[in-house]
Amino acid sequence: MTIKRTGSAVWQGSLQQGQGKTSTASGVLSDTPYNFGQRFEEAPGTNPEELIAAAHASCFSMALSMIMGEAGLEPERIATEAAVTLEKDDSGFSITAVHLTTRVKSPGADEAAFHEAAEKAKGGCPVSQVLNAEITLDASLEG
Repeated sequence: MTIKRTGSAVWQGSLQQGQGKTSTASGVLSDTPYNFGQRFEEAPGTNPEELIAAAHASCFSMALSMIMGEAGLEPERIATEAAVTLEKDDSGFSITAVHLTTRVKSPGADEAAFHEAAEKAKGGCPVSQVLNAEITLDASLEG
């Protein structure tokens, strides 16, 4: 089975003075603006790294749910945050790291089996596989 998803962006102007708009084929994002200040400063709005973080957190959570289910550990709730690190280097900027923090509610789950599932999800989710960055994980069971 092959699945294709598409997104698009249009940028107008110079790096620091220009403006961009990004969209997804699904319409979830539709001409959503982004600019230099949103990406490299603290201006409100979205940026590519934030979108990657949301995609990674979503993908990891779904992968963890699947792997836990296969291990007989049915999760009630998985809450994941991904923190993407963008650093300036000799070639410009690179995403060098992603830190995943996940909190999972799964009554009766075995701690060791949970951590094994979380590590499998960290390496196995498709977004993890496409990133050329160090991926770290802080996973814990709640209640």
